[in-house]
Amino acid sequence: MELEKEISKRRTFAIISHPDAGKTTLTEKLLLFGGAINTAGAVKSNKIRKTATSDFMEIEKQRGISVATSVMGFDYAGKRVNILDTPGHKDFAEDTYRTLTAVDSVILVVDCIKGVEEQTEKLMAVCRMRSTPVIIFINKMDREGKDPFDLLDELQDKLKIHVRPLTWPISQGESFQGVYNMYKGELNLFEPNKTGISENKAKIVELSDDGIEKFVEKKYVDKLREDVHLVEGVFEPFNKDLYRDGLIAPVFFGSAVNNFGVLELLETFLEIAPQPSSREAEERIVNSEENKFSGFVFKIHANLDPNHRDRIAFLRICSGRFERNKFFFHTRLDKKVRFTNPTSFMANEKTLIEEAFPGDVIGLYDNGIFKIGDTLSEGEMLHYKGIPSFSPEIFKEVENRDPFKAKQLEKGIQQLTEEGVAQLFTQQPGNRKIIGTVGELQFDVIKFRLEHEYGAKCEFRSLSFSKAYWITGDTEVQLNQFISSRNSAIAYDKEENPVYLSENEWMLKMIKNSFAAIHFHTTSEFKNKKSEVLL
Repeated sequence: MELEKEISKRRTFAIISHPDAGKTTLTEKLLLFGGAINTAGAVKSNKIRKTATSDFMEIEKQRGISVATSVMGFDYAGKRVNILDTPGHKDFAEDTYRTLTAVDSVILVVDCIKGVEEQTEKLMAVCRMRSTPVIIFINKMDREGKDPFDLLDELQDKLKIHVRPLTWPISQGESFQGVYNMYKGELNLFEPNKTGISENKAKIVELSDDGIEKFVEKKYVDKLREDVHLVEGVFEPFNKDLYRDGLIAPVFFGSAVNNFGVLELLETFLEIAPQPSSREAEERIVNSEENKFSGFVFKIHANLDPNHRDRIAFLRICSGRFERNKFFFHTRLDKKVRFTNPTSFMANEKTLIEEAFPGDVIGLYDNGIFKIGDTLSEGEMLHYKGIPSFSPEIFKEVENRDPFKAKQLEKGIQQLTEEGVAQLFTQQPGNRKIIGTVGELQFDVIKFRLEHEYGAKCEFRSLSFSKAYWITGDTEVQLNQFISSRNSAIAYDKEENPVYLSENEWMLKMIKNSFAAIHFHTTSEFKNKKSEVLL
């Protein structure tokens, strides 16, 4: 019963968005309501050096962007909330994709001025593929943006999901005064507050109450009543089961920076979002309420604390109870391991824990035994699905600028690519190291971290390849013949899987026509063809 009770408390979700939609600001306001922080930091820019709580890496502070997923937890209204704040920049999308495998639901932030952007569509496609429940928060309603009804049409059209507003804005731009909570049928009017929790000016239970006009001009009240009546007439009543099945997305309006609409979002989310349930492993479906512990590593981060040169594996607990100092089974290494200092997170602040439950994300100090996708269990051979590597689009060869730091460079590249910052391919002869990424900015991050965390300097030499394809053959002989005939375009990933590096689509088409027995895969997860939908 204790396990079931702990599971019912958990709500583990990711916040995702296009860059600059206000994702990190929303995260901070949720933390404020949860009492995890006392004041919100300034939104990052090159001029304002105050940094957001969830952005802890030095390069994030300098650039004013999130480049790695942060994990934060707090308690609110009897629930344990685990937030995974993800990078918004497309160059770091793979970190976000992996994070989506570790959560039970998602809050997608949309800028009311820009509407649905390209990266938003790609992120939503990943959610649809996994049937992940999604709540949409339309942010920046305190600015002049698109009409709310036009935004709803755009969401349905571009994100290919049915939507249902659960709050509605009172005006917009300079005259924006708050949101009406259609889900609860009440109106809370707040004073705007950029750094703390907003004070409640009034609470109106009935929208027909003329008392609203003491606080809001009649023209705005009339428009609100008209809009809400139209919404209730056009949209079907909200269905929680359809939301949890990933078939309908509840929509909330607000201004994260001013705290408008955030409390309505948080409290409704806690009520409707799913608790941890079951997970698919290659061997079977694992239910969260099973007594035996299991979990998987979805992220590794070296040097979370630069002063201690530590390496942390982020583990999502899927079933049972995790206990400190207890021996667990590492399925890939086929051996028992135990952890004396498991931690919970508040961005870069870590707290020692004695136990954790399904839905929790914990940090395990890693001396090099973990890779992304590794599973821990209580003896059962389990391999959780859905954490593939995706084909990079930019390839550069690593060139060492300091021969005396060759070992540091080797170690740094190994650890950073194991984190998933980029992919490492090795090409023979010469043991050439090729880094593959989906964006140029990743090379800046790698170079910066190699120098500041490992004391190694390097340059990157551009290569003409445009796509990586994992290759298999109908027979091993045919695969080996292909590898021999195309040796200059063959490399090997960190698992020693052969990869074909293609210069363009035309060349790939010619190769496919000439070698019918060779199969080209856009992800490293060969057995799961569904994963290729991502590309």
